[in-house]
Amino acid sequence: MRLLKGMSAASLKAHPSLVPLFVFLGAGMVGAAAYTIRLATRSPDVSWTRSSEQPWNYVDPTYQYKFYAPIIKYKELKHPADRPEL
Repeated sequence: MRLLKGMSAASLKAHPSLVPLFVFLGAGMVGAAAYTIRLATRSPDVSWTRSSEQPWNYVDPTYQYKFYAPIIKYKELKHPADRPEL
């Protein structure tokens, strides 16, 4: 079975305009996979064990679980006075 044009090193030398396409496509796939893994491991909405019924209730309010939060400084947040003890 023959490879498509641009899929081998010799063919990429003949078509150098395909190199940036492969680089950015590969970077996009790696970035999407890394972000999906980050969401699955660090998000309080995902529970991998059945031991605790509501793991999102035990997240500290100063824990930054958002990927990008330019306005809120999570480390400076305080517990509200009316918050019940868990």
